Amino acid sequence: MQITGQTKIMFVLAHPIGHVRAPAVLNAHFESTGKNVAASPLHVAPEDLNGVVAAIRHMRNVIGFGTTIPHKIEVMRFLDELTPNAKNVGAVNFTRRDKDGRLIGHNTDGLGFVAGLRLNDVDPAGKRILQLGAGGAGRAVAFALAEAGAGKLRISNRDGGKGQALAEAIAAHYPKCDVTAGPAAAEDFDVIVNTTSVGMKEDDPIPVDIDRLAPATVVADVIMTPLVTRLLARASERGCKTIGGKIMLDQQMNLVTDFLRA
Repeated sequence: MQITGQTKIMFVLAHPIGHVRAPAVLNAHFESTGKNVAASPLHVAPEDLNGVVAAIRHMRNVIGFGTTIPHKIEVMRFLDELTPNAKNVGAVNFTRRDKDGRLIGHNTDGLGFVAGLRLNDVDPAGKRILQLGAGGAGRAVAFALAEAGAGKLRISNRDGGKGQALAEAIAAHYPKCDVTAGPAAAEDFDVIVNTTSVGMKEDDPIPVDIDRLAPATVVADVIMTPLVTRLLARASERGCKTIGGKIMLDQQMNLVTDFLRA
């Protein structure tokens, strides 16, 4: 990829930054589709987020930016507009910068996740799904699973109140989905989804007890680095189908390109 004065620029904001794979995936997609766009990671601490977003408004060759841990929710405070999907989810993972400097936030996490499941021949419709986590990625995935027709969705989150709030929001939008919050036994579900950051570090524990999972259970993780988390490795040892986080990002590329008008 050759970057010139004609190249459109986008950033990916995160803290920390070492685990972030999005710029490489985005750049590979842009190059393969003939887009003169380049993505670069920016290490932005939470206390600096407002200032960085304000500066991007004035960068005229920047078409937008991605946000990941821990900025997906906080960034909404500094944007001018949210798409309906971002409003429902309550988190933003991509923001478009229009020519006048206005910033519009969107969320493609959940849509990409469900597309990744289907690419692996896993249809959420009618499935009993245990979701771990109710943060920015968790909200996106939960809404997308409910929209895809999940039969039963249990949200297990360290902060019980946050998990309950997400369950209530899902129920309000998708009354046909049997959604609840609280601890649960993994073996009672068809699909286990980890949307937390537990697993990014080598010494992280496995976020749920899977010692009694049947081989027919599907285990998915939104974490992209490492490609195979301890949760996925352990599930694979039990004969379960596993789906890593990279496929979620891969499936978002066309959605992101269209939204950013790249």
